[in-house]
Amino acid sequence: MREFRLSGSGGQGLILAGIILAEAAIGDGKEAVQSQSYGPEARGGSSKSEVIISDSAIYYPKVENPDFLLAMTQEALDKYSGDLKADGVLVVDSTFVKEVPERFQKVHAVPITRLAKEQLGRDLFANIIALGIVAKITKAVSLAALEQAVLARVPKGTEQKNKQALELGIASIK
Repeated sequence: MREFRLSGSGGQGLILAGIILAEAAIGDGKEAVQSQSYGPEARGGSSKSEVIISDSAIYYPKVENPDFLLAMTQEALDKYSGDLKADGVLVVDSTFVKEVPERFQKVHAVPITRLAKEQLGRDLFANIIALGIVAKITKAVSLAALEQAVLARVPKGTEQKNKQALELGIASIK
């Protein structure tokens, strides 16, 4: 069983990203549970989407100690990183996250939002870039299932750009 927390601010599309990640896991024949929370501000306030992926039944649907944390903002990192497992993986959007505590051993700093703006013309693709990063690092879902889940969820007419975003995320991790 693996626990994921995708965090940032409202409006960055992390709730959708969590739903897509869970659907990709189900597409791979795994069990998945997705939950979400965000501040009363909705846009601009802290938000998180949590996903549990398992090969067997999931009996408790809440993430307690994530194996993986995506922090798209400094505030999200500060607020949601306290219970990341000691050997957990941390991915930060270096566009907005400038200070990463030294206690984290496995850190990937990627300018996710900057890549979205520069390569795809809009920062709204940052969540899909992040999903590509999650999949490449963790191998929790197959890239084929993730692409299928992305294309099933994104607005009509944006499929090609979102596919490019996914590929950009995958390519950003060496």
